[in-house]
Amino acid sequence: MSEQPIRIGYCLSLSGPLASNGKTARLAHQIWENDVNRRGGLLGRKVAMVCIDDQTNPKLVPDIYKRLLDDEKVDLVIGGYGDNSVAPAMPLIMERKRYLVALMALAVNASLGYANYFVMIPTGPSPAEALTEGFFELAASQSPKPQTIAILAADAPFSKSPVQGAKAHADKHGFKVISDARYPLSAADLAPFIRSLKPLNPDILFLCSYLNHSAALLRAINEVGLEPKMVGGAMIGPQNGSIKAQLGPLLNGLVNYEYWLPVPKMMYPGVADMIAKYQSLAQEAGADPLGYYVAPQAYAQMQIVEQAIAGTVSLDDAGLAQFTRENWFRTVVGDVRFGAGGGWSEARVLQVQYQNIKGADLSEFKDARTQAVVSPSSLASGTLIYPYAKAKHA
Repeated sequence: MSEQPIRIGYCLSLSGPLASNGKTARLAHQIWENDVNRRGGLLGRKVAMVCIDDQTNPKLVPDIYKRLLDDEKVDLVIGGYGDNSVAPAMPLIMERKRYLVALMALAVNASLGYANYFVMIPTGPSPAEALTEGFFELAASQSPKPQTIAILAADAPFSKSPVQGAKAHADKHGFKVISDARYPLSAADLAPFIRSLKPLNPDILFLCSYLNHSAALLRAINEVGLEPKMVGGAMIGPQNGSIKAQLGPLLNGLVNYEYWLPVPKMMYPGVADMIAKYQSLAQEAGADPLGYYVAPQAYAQMQIVEQAIAGTVSLDDAGLAQFTRENWFRTVVGDVRFGAGGGWSEARVLQVQYQNIKGADLSEFKDARTQAVVSPSSLASGTLIYPYAKAKHA
């Protein structure tokens, strides 16, 4: 075996507002790195992941990737957790014609059309719409059908695509948008934003928020006593074990997206073993104690890269990209194929309703009955309790 490892460089948000998800991805990558090296590495060489903290600061990202390519001389690069870690890197990636598999950047390539870009977020060819399509279909199928919707989102770039998708779905299903507001990322108290909605009494409250803001919004809804018929949609946070432990029963009734959960129809080969390894190491790594949201996608991200290297027997960016465009990949999140724009060829987004949560013990969230998959029907592990007030107090 060569003494020179294959070095794969990237950045993650290991500090700042998205640190929990960044650390989760980092741990999943380390588990893959150990697994692949235990099997003998790739191309007769060990693999070494070179990860730099971007501090959840998109302004740092361009220089990080320049350093990785020019100073660290990494063999390959991958993309970080979300839009903030990926979009700022794209000008350099495109200039250098590098192969890039990103993690959860929702719609970074929609306007760029870069052929060597791929992403593990399972939102298919229409990411803005796919993220919340199930949420709105569930709302439209209820009786009585909701009539009005209020949109409240973080004033940040990542909100643009989900809000755009929400408005398109509202128009499709005949929901009237009666409020469309943004809160600043610096806001510490979100209760005034929720309180302003009480006179409007929206049937649907669509939220697009980061981790700690998601927790603050749900507390504010409870404090103000706002009771729409459906709440949720595009919140980053309820998927995270630490947020679950903070909120406990306050999550009841919320309907929100997920990408993977340990329900029988999603127990793909290798995923149970990976999750077990992850959870045994999560506390020491300061990562999400459950890992369901990010860890499977991050491990699968590296399986894509692994299989592309093995399939081409090279580290050539153009060859790896062509192989990734043309082939199916077997991963811990199922068989994956990429389509237009580098997204998955088909959307596989879950909608989950939190139900019957009694306390804040994380063991509750390992039970499919408290995180009931309510969409799509092919993967459903439970049925929607409607309206929100009934589900909240069930």
